[in-house]
Amino acid sequence: MTKSKYLILGGGMVAGYAAKEMVEQGLKAGELSIISADNAIPYERPPLSKGFLAGKEEEKQIRINPEDFYREHGIDLKLGVQVEGVDVAKKVLRLQSGDEASFEKLVIATGAAVKTLDIRGANLSGIHYLRSLDDSKRIRAHADGAKRAVVAGSGFIAMEVASVLAQKGIDTTMIVRDQRIWAKIFTPAMSHSFENYFAARGVQFIKQAEVKEARGQSALTSVVLNDQRSIECDLMVAGIGVRPVTDVVAKSGIEVGDGVVVNEYLETGVPGVYAAGDAASYQDTLFDKRRRVEHWDNAVSQGQHCARALLGERTPFVHVPYFFSDVFDLSYELWGDMTGADEVVELGDLASTSFSVWWLKQQRLVAAFTMNRPDEERNAAPQWIESLPVDTQRVRPRGRQAHRSRGDTVGSAILARQGWCQPRRGHSRGAQEHQENAGVAAIGPIRPGRCLCVRERAATGRGSETFPTSRPRCADHDPR
Repeated sequence: MTKSKYLILGGGMVAGYAAKEMVEQGLKAGELSIISADNAIPYERPPLSKGFLAGKEEEKQIRINPEDFYREHGIDLKLGVQVEGVDVAKKVLRLQSGDEASFEKLVIATGAAVKTLDIRGANLSGIHYLRSLDDSKRIRAHADGAKRAVVAGSGFIAMEVASVLAQKGIDTTMIVRDQRIWAKIFTPAMSHSFENYFAARGVQFIKQAEVKEARGQSALTSVVLNDQRSIECDLMVAGIGVRPVTDVVAKSGIEVGDGVVVNEYLETGVPGVYAAGDAASYQDTLFDKRRRVEHWDNAVSQGQHCARALLGERTPFVHVPYFFSDVFDLSYELWGDMTGADEVVELGDLASTSFSVWWLKQQRLVAAFTMNRPDEERNAAPQWIESLPVDTQRVRPRGRQAHRSRGDTVGSAILARQGWCQPRRGHSRGAQEHQENAGVAAIGPIRPGRCLCVRERAATGRGSETFPTSRPRCADHDPR
């Protein structure tokens, strides 16, 4: 039996970033063990559908920590190890090899597994799913000789894969179950914008359709849709979702729902046992709901949080959900949760490659999307989502129901026209005075942050100094 003070079950991003954080916090050699079913040392997952898949990055470049990091810091990293179960009473993991690994404190970071197609011909060569480094390697190798590809799905993974395949010169068709791409997240206008952008670069869409059969002798040659249409292809990638991996704790007494159930501290109901990443269903105190997040930022942040928790810190995990994506030459970011939003503000020209979308629910900003927008917009988004409710009567322009403001930034469209000034840290009172003196009604709470001063900038010209130096300065006046 191997013994560890701290043990992380799972060798993904949670493990990589937790190990890095623990070393920075003073971890002693021999205290941490990582048991991973994967055969590769912890690596970044976003490149698997982006740079690595495109052949622009190699394995060494996407590792979270260098290969010798674990040895140098006395971290026992076990790869390719299958775990049968967890005995929380005895504080041991039971391995398929018959061995056991004991722990004092445990982090469950088993991640998620892809959902697979339940269709005739699903086992044909040429059908792929993307979850691991090995998956990405196989798709990359197959794409080198492929001529026609089908991508089943319309979420961000499917969109990223389709963009990579199209850029390789492969005739690419996306099979979309809904009426538009990523209907769960995008507004209709956003879906239309991305569909046009993809179509202009050779990606074809078949909507309100599903793959019902894969055909070929031993290798894929075509797929048949639910309307009996046949699409020739020699490569298919199915991005139809994932499920949390919880089988290993199913009989442990640890509560499992849509993932391993944890509280706002990422603790299970068993003292000293935590869960993080794709496998964790945690209590989100910002939105007062339970959620499970399958994105890079969540794995990083929760891994770092659990590292500090293992070392004795006990603080709630308070974090605005976030993810980013790269498709063709576009990069975009999204924060928050737009579920139940009752108002949407679109800024910029959605027919262009520069716009942002802001979702409000019951007078509170709950989500924001930005693509190729000024830094003031992306910097403000998570701060405002964490803030108190907004007076939407002041957010909405008087005398008209403006839904979109072409070419404007959030500063000029949401802030300047409606008067929201965000103060720099430590200058709340000064920002309030600046608003009052400028004749601006504060529509949102005065919170620590950066003063945008957009009314002042619009009125006086970029870089002008129009208020006493003792008051907060905007990024143009004082770019600290």
